[in-house]
Amino acid sequence: MYTQKLEDLPPPPGVMNSLKAGFEAVSTHVSLILLPVVLDVFLWLGPRLSVYSLLNPFLKMLFEEARLNLTSAADIRRFTEFQSIFGEIVERFNLLSLLARLQTFPVGVSSLLAQTMPVETPLGPQQVLQISSLPAVLGLAFLLVLAGWVLGGLYFGWVSGTALGGARGNVVQAILQSILLSIIWFVGLLMLFVPLILLMTVLTMLSPALASAAFFILMILSFWLVVPLFFTPHGIFVRKQNAFYSIFTSLRMARFALPTSGLFVVCWFLLSVGLNYLWSVPPENSWMTLIGIGGHAFITTALLAASFVYYRDMNAWLQIVFERLQQKQRIPTQRV
Repeated sequence: MYTQKLEDLPPPPGVMNSLKAGFEAVSTHVSLILLPVVLDVFLWLGPRLSVYSLLNPFLKMLFEEARLNLTSAADIRRFTEFQSIFGEIVERFNLLSLLARLQTFPVGVSSLLAQTMPVETPLGPQQVLQISSLPAVLGLAFLLVLAGWVLGGLYFGWVSGTALGGARGNVVQAILQSILLSIIWFVGLLMLFVPLILLMTVLTMLSPALASAAFFILMILSFWLVVPLFFTPHGIFVRKQNAFYSIFTSLRMARFALPTSGLFVVCWFLLSVGLNYLWSVPPENSWMTLIGIGGHAFITTALLAASFVYYRDMNAWLQIVFERLQQKQRIPTQRV
């Protein structure tokens, strides 16, 4: 019989220790929340670039055409409610929200008001600048997303360098690689979601119950996709890797540490999304919204710092495991 053991292995990094380190880093360096705070204040008190005048005629024609196919009073009532909600979303939409991470994922500056899209401020209604030209909208959207990627690269580099206490490296190189990573993400999501949307549309036409079941299954399967891809930007800022190797490193880490990494992602999601309901409590026309902006900036920045700490420690632990395995393979086995 031959035996091979891995002795004296350190324990893998814990989720709670990483979260604690992230919150301590931001508590010590509160200036890290400056970019998210400035972005939210700008989206709140600044002008709103609206595309309502451009989209409203098209939406009105589309809704009128869809209403002709409705017969029952219940369907008409539900359709009217949907039309009202959708119209309000389009009216409140601020093109400047493309600067935020929600629209520039995976790299970007976290923002609370890019999700709530306020139209009122303590100083009165927002100044609305209507953009009625499609080329102007497309050009501005491209520039704003690009600016969001640049700001996101600066934000990620600043937080990772402070949380890990190391040299920040070549900032320009990190920003360029993060932009390349974001483009890869965009193309990948486009290739994934276009067929899924077509599939869900066909299933909805065949059977709404079947479409609901398929959507539930997709939500479960998405978790197994989100965890391996959650850390794709981290290799760029922690280990100075290029975009492609950073993706490979994230997939490899998830392969060997999926349970722990999955727990970290779940905790990150629950804290980030769950507390957003708290930060959104103050009305948008109250100065108390500043508390929500500050709280959201602190929590999301601390969680980002914690993710960098967890990524560094988990990869260091995996490196130790791989080295011990290689040593055991080189050492002749002993007969027991």
